Amino acid sequence: MALIAPSLLASDFLNLGKASTLLNESQADWFHLDVMDGVFVPNISFGLPVVEAFRKATDKPLDVHLMITQPERYIKDFKAAGADILTVHYEASTHLHRSLQAIKDEGMQAGVALNPHTPVSLLRDVINDVDLVCMMSVNPGFGGQKFIEHTYQKVKELKALITSAQANTKIEIDGGVNATNAPKLIAAGADVLVAGSFVFRSKDPIETIAQLKNA
Repeated sequence: MALIAPSLLASDFLNLGKASTLLNESQADWFHLDVMDGVFVPNISFGLPVVEAFRKATDKPLDVHLMITQPERYIKDFKAAGADILTVHYEASTHLHRSLQAIKDEGMQAGVALNPHTPVSLLRDVINDVDLVCMMSVNPGFGGQKFIEHTYQKVKELKALITSAQANTKIEIDGGVNATNAPKLIAAGADVLVAGSFVFRSKDPIETIAQLKNA
């Protein structure tokens, strides 16, 4: 059974407290928080104060996805804000191994995100240092995009890499996840499903999360 990490990027920003309560009452396993800087991706979302606010509102793990340039500058800050899992982009991290170690040194789980065009094979030398690979199944920056079908093959490739390295890395899928592709993603090897629009734009988000949880 996969872990479900609803993306707060798709929630109503005027009612973040309501969104937090909803996720606390649901079968959601993690809160997924997308931090965007308008440089690495063409959008700006929210930052440290919002992460701090969610930390006060839940006991569930905060899964913080940094879509920003030079993410290593903020590792200590996001730890202080309450992040449990901190994910940096392969494409934004000049010294990826150093960043991963810095995240772990702060007591957080270390994640690496891959854009749709980035080959899984590039993680071969660091896979044993990675707790989570966030595989982007849309181009990062905006919610509500169409799922990229090639993701299934990339998940299989990543699962094979993890298995061959005898690593304990989790595979997270972020972008366009819904009830139709969730079972296929899990069958391919996914461990964590991030769902934003599919959850928060549904008539009954709690039931939608339960549907994904039982996919």
